[in-house]
Amino acid sequence: MVEAFAVASGKGGTGKTTSVLALGMALAEEYDVTVVDADTGMANLLFHAGLADVDTTLHDLLVEDPELPVEDAVYERHGLSVVPCGTSLAGFSAAHPERLRDVVAELADDTDVILLDSPAALGSKSAVLPIVLADRTITVLQPTVPALSDGLKVREYARSYGTEGAGVLFNRVTDDRAVERVSASSDRYFDGPVLGVVPESEAVRAAREAGKPLLAHAPDSSAASAYREAARTLTVEAGDPGAVADRFASAVVPDPP
Repeated sequence: MVEAFAVASGKGGTGKTTSVLALGMALAEEYDVTVVDADTGMANLLFHAGLADVDTTLHDLLVEDPELPVEDAVYERHGLSVVPCGTSLAGFSAAHPERLRDVVAELADDTDVILLDSPAALGSKSAVLPIVLADRTITVLQPTVPALSDGLKVREYARSYGTEGAGVLFNRVTDDRAVERVSASSDRYFDGPVLGVVPESEAVRAAREAGKPLLAHAPDSSAASAYREAARTLTVEAGDPGAVADRFASAVVPDPP
């Protein structure tokens, strides 16, 4: 069984990478989970996961003729399989985004859930590819007008590629009233329920500075509890690994509309 989720926002600063790792750790209590930093241009998941000093990253798997097996870039941390991406400009320049299809297809053979940490900007092939590959999209939003506007763009892109919505995760929330206004029409605009509401938390900043995922650094914080509740709300609709891997490997990678 395997299902791939693109975790996307359309806007930077919403806490998407924090959310990927937090959801991943919460889901790992029940499933085998693989987290992939698919933001090949502005990667930072390796810092959040304490992997800043690793030698092999996703960049090394995306070159034209990779010499390394996929498992060389997979690291077991915090109950997860983590595939970090490098941060160098040279690595980004040498990467071929389309190769992400083959990497994800191989990962699909040995996991239950794949979470793709997607780029915030949607104007390039590498940015839309995680949404194309995913079975469903989790949209991370702050309850602000710019974040909501960009979140709707994510949903529009996903619909154009036939990718369904798994729901909305509100993050860094300081005003519940704004969440309530959007929640009333969440199914209509985002094709899924409100998975959770994560409050703004000093624990998140402290975890980031410590180079640890939130659920490892502050497991009893209010934010960590909200992420666990979101993971319980998220349904996993797994498919046959072989069929899913074939779909990933043969996915057509369109240019952004």
